[in-house]
Amino acid sequence: MEASSERRLACDVLVIGSGASGLAAAVTAAHFGLRVVLAEKAPVFGGTSAWSGGWLWIPRNPLARAAGIDEPPEAPREYLRSELGNRASDPRLEVFLENGPEMVAFFQDHTAMRWMDGNAVPDFHETPGAAKGGRSVTAMPYDGRELGDWIGKLRPPLDVASLWGMGIASGADMRHFFRASRSPRSALYATGRIARHLRDLALHRRGMQLVNGNALVARLLRSALDKGVTLLDSAPVLALQRQGGRVTGARLSTPRGALLVEAVRGVVLATGGFPHDPARLDALAPQAGGGAGHFSAAPRANTGDGLRLAEGAGAAVDGELASNVALAPVSLVPRRDGPPAHFPHLVERAKPGIIAVTPQGRRFVSEADSYHDFMRALIAATPPGEPPHCWLIADHKAQRRWGLGWSKPFPFPLGPAIRSGYLKRGRTLEELARACAIPGVALAETVARFNAHAERGEDPDFQRGESLYNRVQGDAEHGPNPSLGPLLRGPFYAVRIVPGSLGTFAGVRTDAAARVLDRDGLPIPGLYAVGNDMASVMGGHYPSGGITLGPGMTFGYIAGRVLAGLPVTGLSQEETP
Repeated sequence: MEASSERRLACDVLVIGSGASGLAAAVTAAHFGLRVVLAEKAPVFGGTSAWSGGWLWIPRNPLARAAGIDEPPEAPREYLRSELGNRASDPRLEVFLENGPEMVAFFQDHTAMRWMDGNAVPDFHETPGAAKGGRSVTAMPYDGRELGDWIGKLRPPLDVASLWGMGIASGADMRHFFRASRSPRSALYATGRIARHLRDLALHRRGMQLVNGNALVARLLRSALDKGVTLLDSAPVLALQRQGGRVTGARLSTPRGALLVEAVRGVVLATGGFPHDPARLDALAPQAGGGAGHFSAAPRANTGDGLRLAEGAGAAVDGELASNVALAPVSLVPRRDGPPAHFPHLVERAKPGIIAVTPQGRRFVSEADSYHDFMRALIAATPPGEPPHCWLIADHKAQRRWGLGWSKPFPFPLGPAIRSGYLKRGRTLEELARACAIPGVALAETVARFNAHAERGEDPDFQRGESLYNRVQGDAEHGPNPSLGPLLRGPFYAVRIVPGSLGTFAGVRTDAAARVLDRDGLPIPGLYAVGNDMASVMGGHYPSGGITLGPGMTFGYIAGRVLAGLPVTGLSQEETP
């Protein structure tokens, strides 16, 4: 196509990527009067955020303070110092802590966002400054019909981790499903939820009871539409446009051909990091499987586009973090018509009657620890040169109560998971060990030792169930320890766990105004990065759930204000030109 005939679109701000961080930047900029275009590579909007739990870590947020949880400003700062070490001196952290509560209030007051508190959600670790709750928020459930025809453009929940495409929220919603076989009230609740979902499938071809990250993205998408943001799907970026050292827009590939988007104020990168970029995974995450042995639960469209675009404009990537990826245990679900799906194990590991063992048949971690800590322990327990993997094991009662990965709990049948090879089964532990190629004597010894202590609610080997986070992740109705229960009655089941992630932490270097920095540490005019394209403000540490979406939406909000020429709390005028 000749340059003279190339289609052009003028705007103030171009946002590349449609996860929560990119949508936050777009909505904020549009609210303050800017013309905003948002371009998404995939045919649906939402990125990894739409598949996530939807939680944001925002200390001292308005919902917590309204509930009487008014912790001193120093408390979260103390926690971050104890968790991040020298990375706690990152100036972006202070700006995040000051603007996070402001961001929550802005979206509550001026958009379709409605928040729900996480006042009972504790931090991951009990180090100085840790909180028992009050630092988390998530979106309220949302009726997908409010999106009108745009509901077809919302990324649906991850199919293998949902019930026929129906999302199940953490908290009371999930508890009802787990208790459905034992409580008439919960059975009635679950039946009603499923009936409404089946009706939605018949009428709309997808669920309309949106929860978790799907609700978060839906509310942000509704807000973007309300504020006049131009939304382009199936529009990957071909190249950034530069003039005199300034980023002035980008050339997109669209179903109608190439499109030059000219952005007067700037371009915001929010493409979701590099969880499916084999070359960069080889370079930055070899211990986590590298490119060939890393199985991220993020959408496959997240291939590192933002980092490559930024590097082409002179940016520097920070790949020297404590961890360059947000680690998570994943199992591979066979599919008839393509590569295996990646199931993230975020829930069942902490439940009574479930343990994890190495290929040698030995435990290596408190299974109730966070997904990131679980995988760090597995990597540390793996001999050099061997690919990390382990087995998640449950007795019959635990599998039927909680499920085990893709193999769902009662009343769902186990046959498909067993026939596909996904779920291993043995009438005895010895038979299960043979099916998994685990030393039978070692597995039997491990389970016997675990059971003897679990009966008393103790785990002297890995202190499972001692922390509040461990106990909250367990079963509140089980005693004496919510997270500990013996494996007693066969048949026994196992699922193979491999290295995976929920996303990446390494990213382009930015300042506290979300401006991308060049290799000399100077801002690249007109270029911003948020979400997983921005190097993690946590320095590759994982102190609590929501430390990706919390800073992501906060810096999206900050970028929107900076692009609109508005002041930002904690930044001088020189830092927000």
